[in-house]
Amino acid sequence: MITAQLCAAPSGEVEHLFSLPHTPGAVGGVRRRVRDVLADWNLPADAAADVLLVVSELITNAVVHALPPATLRVSRDQGDTCAAVRVEVTDTGPAAQPSAVDPDEHGRGLDIVSTLSERCGVRVQAGGTCRWAELRVTEG
Repeated sequence: MITAQLCAAPSGEVEHLFSLPHTPGAVGGVRRRVRDVLADWNLPADAAADVLLVVSELITNAVVHALPPATLRVSRDQGDTCAAVRVEVTDTGPAAQPSAVDPDEHGRGLDIVSTLSERCGVRVQAGGTCRWAELRVTEG
């Protein structure tokens, strides 16, 4: 469990904001851009893989289940004893759901996010929803 709260990251190298195209193909392109950010932060490969999986799941959730536009914010915080990455995807709220959702194709993404993160949650705010996760990482 993370004992220190993730501090709000100032603009610059510790925070990156991405607009998300509302298409299923957007996930791969955004993942590539986030992978470059994580490489610049010198995250170990296993930590970067976990962050990328969380990014993918939260983006996919927004594209499939929410109304556009959506944004992704990836930030880092380095305390004295640990480093953490925070992933936030904000959208404008739930879209109308199709009547038949195949449970074999959907429904595990937020469980994956919960498993990989130290803390995660949902914040409903005026104009939309923010799903977030904090992952503890150590620098390489």
